[in-house]
Amino acid sequence: MSDHGEVAGDGQWGPPYLLYLGQATDDLAIKTARGLAFWRPEWCVGQHRHLDCRYTLGLPDMSFEQAHEAGANTMVIGTANAGGVMAPETVADIVEALNAGLNVIAGLHQKLRDNPYIVAAARRNGRVLYDARDFTRNIPVGNGRKRAGRRLLTVGTDCSVGKMYTTLALERSMHKRGLTADFRATGQTGIFVAGGGIPVDSVIADFISGAAEWISPAREDGGWDLIEGQGSLFHPSYAGVSLGLLHGSQPDALVLCHEPTRRHMRGLPDSPVPDLKRCLDANIEAARLTNPAVKAVGIALNTSNLSEHEAQAMCREISGRLQLPCEDPVTMGVEGIVDSLLACCAN
Repeated sequence: MSDHGEVAGDGQWGPPYLLYLGQATDDLAIKTARGLAFWRPEWCVGQHRHLDCRYTLGLPDMSFEQAHEAGANTMVIGTANAGGVMAPETVADIVEALNAGLNVIAGLHQKLRDNPYIVAAARRNGRVLYDARDFTRNIPVGNGRKRAGRRLLTVGTDCSVGKMYTTLALERSMHKRGLTADFRATGQTGIFVAGGGIPVDSVIADFISGAAEWISPAREDGGWDLIEGQGSLFHPSYAGVSLGLLHGSQPDALVLCHEPTRRHMRGLPDSPVPDLKRCLDANIEAARLTNPAVKAVGIALNTSNLSEHEAQAMCREISGRLQLPCEDPVTMGVEGIVDSLLACCAN
């Protein structure tokens, strides 16, 4: 996998993985590590966290040396924060992991390769550094021309509401039905899970729609490109990337993802979460610029903060109100959404 990254030594990065939780202060901060542990558990041998970290993936706690002895090849920086920066403690831990013989990969905006202490340690130990958000491929601007193939895009009421989980669950369900479908990663966790993709929030704004066109090119095999959405049209910080994905994906179908117990946009206490119908209508209207025939096919809820009874009741209420199947991809599956997709986009 080293051809995707910055090679400081002559090794190869890849699984087995040690997942780094560090000093994570909330559950959303470890979403990268959690995504890998959920979707690729066979790749993950352990976790590394500081004593004051209250969050766990249920994996064995390991030092860097113990992880290397257990067969880990690479440490994944499994945390994320606003701005994607590394704390001094994280830098020190990365250097220690490199000294223990581990490669290191990260999806932060602050690059591993830009830190002289990390680069020196990688070179000294013959290890590899990979920055998932270091995307250098030349991408043309989007053109909006209709292209062959069928595409679904997940969109959200906010950031970190389950767009990647939903997209991967749809791919798994469709594969079980014998259908051709491919997950197209657009964020750091999705890239680590899929082994490739485009970190779309690192693409220059003029080229975001072109990046979506590039990652989901014309296809003639009757299959589906399932494109991982990012951000939200209603998030003042990240609406731009969401709009670019809507235009470049030319989606035939949209699935709206939502976390029902959230009271404000992530990181912005003064910005309320939008009404579901208003959000869905806005996404459909924006998507119509490049695909006038786009349709909503389902609602995916993250009900992790609800009881089973509350989750079932909320899904029923939302489904009745919006006349779309509503499911939690993790606890309920996505079979109703896939049925809706195939019924709405059969031709």
